[in-house]
Amino acid sequence: MNDVQTIQNQVRAAAADGTALVVQGGGSKSFCGHTVSGVPLPTGGYRGIIDYTPSELVISARAGTPLTELEAALAEQGQMLAFEPPHFGAQATLGGTIACGLSGPRRPYTGAARDFVLGVNCVNGKGDLLRFGGRVMKNVAGYDLSRLLTGSFGTLAVLLDVHLKVLPLPEQDATLLLPCAAAEAIARCNQWAGKPLPLSGACHFDNQLVIRLSGSTRGVSAAARTLGGERLDDSTLFWHHLREHTLPFFDTALPLWRLSLPPATAPLALNGEWLTDWGGAQRWLATELPADRVHTTARTAGGHATLWRGGDRDGNIFTPLPPALLALHRRLKEAFDPAGILNPGRLYSAF
Repeated sequence: MNDVQTIQNQVRAAAADGTALVVQGGGSKSFCGHTVSGVPLPTGGYRGIIDYTPSELVISARAGTPLTELEAALAEQGQMLAFEPPHFGAQATLGGTIACGLSGPRRPYTGAARDFVLGVNCVNGKGDLLRFGGRVMKNVAGYDLSRLLTGSFGTLAVLLDVHLKVLPLPEQDATLLLPCAAAEAIARCNQWAGKPLPLSGACHFDNQLVIRLSGSTRGVSAAARTLGGERLDDSTLFWHHLREHTLPFFDTALPLWRLSLPPATAPLALNGEWLTDWGGAQRWLATELPADRVHTTARTAGGHATLWRGGDRDGNIFTPLPPALLALHRRLKEAFDPAGILNPGRLYSAF
């Protein structure tokens, strides 16, 4: 097991001579963002569950802990990571998941990854050991820096320990299939979101709306009668394939884009193959359109776009930030990593 002192020493040495470090967990999400060159800083050996108190719905684990190990321990107690993180490989780790800030189909209905992060221990770009938050959910003054690190792609600090809130597994899941066009699917999902329905997933592709209901047996059955549609026999398998991008839609040679939009946004005028998730808030587009066209269209609609796979990996993978926001990102980078050694360029080429 990698020990904290070894990680600190490597970071300090790199900061002293300006050597770029590539923070590596299991490597399952190395395709996210720009490619980083530098000396590997492996964290996969720093693993294991530190503490788990099912009655308090809290678990603490080291960053290198495999997601499969964490989820198995929770399942034994009838609990789950409610943000349903994608693995993208058997070697996926907790640290990589939190660093990338990835969430699955339940995200609009239970919360995003950062909503369940109670605290983290980490090493910044100077080799200092920092602790943010803790193992309880409480109101605090100041900035919640543990959530700031969620989705920072390892550019601000090396995650060591993560404290998470967990939730009970639902008593029952059911998946419904309803044929309809994309515009109608978006309208339905936004209408249903305002009603007391146990929604936990909403996906549209190939002129078919796929809805997941999760909760008590009685509540799920009542909601299924209200919504109608055809019931899918194996509810778990479809959502697993959606989460892990193993549906046929994702098997494409075209550049794949992830668009984050206001959920009620009408279908966009961009040619390509579409899959809508999160009830309209997350949309996947396979297209050969120029990156500037995709970024501009998403920004005009009030959202942003990310080149997920393929395409020009040296171009604008993320929608360019306005100058004020870019300056804020730069100041955060300078505060956490003044030498600029942690995953430099992973998010923005300037730093």
